[in-house]
Amino acid sequence: MHKHHYKTITRWTGNLGSGTASYRSYDRSHTVSVEHKPPILCSSDPAFRGDASKYNPEELFVASVSACHMLWFLHLCAVAGVTVLEYTDHAEGVMEETAEGSGRFKQITLKPAVNVLHSDMLGKVKALHEEAHKYCFIANSCNFPIDIVCY
Repeated sequence: MHKHHYKTITRWTGNLGSGTASYRSYDRSHTVSVEHKPPILCSSDPAFRGDASKYNPEELFVASVSACHMLWFLHLCAVAGVTVLEYTDHAEGVMEETAEGSGRFKQITLKPAVNVLHSDMLGKVKALHEEAHKYCFIANSCNFPIDIVCY
């Protein structure tokens, strides 16, 4: 078994002068970075006083599931002789907030649209999506359904 370690840096940048003196006294802005890579500008979801122009953790989570699936799918296509020319996924996630204010994701739906070199390759696409789902590291770490609707 191989172990892989990942290190990230999350830095709060939203101190408006009085720190967290009250719920409304601070900005939810922060950066997420990895050494030797540009930072990602983030905030909380606008529903939680965040900046809509920045990525929020929930969006990044859905994007992680989508990207992991895509990378496995492309790998499996290359091995199976399916030449993918374009891949776009309009993924969606549903998170439910509880009365106490906590929450959890209940579902993610991946909606990949794939363009392949030859139409006779389309027959393998659905099966390769199913196989990619079995291998996806991020999907295997989730405790809720991840559906794949192919277009």
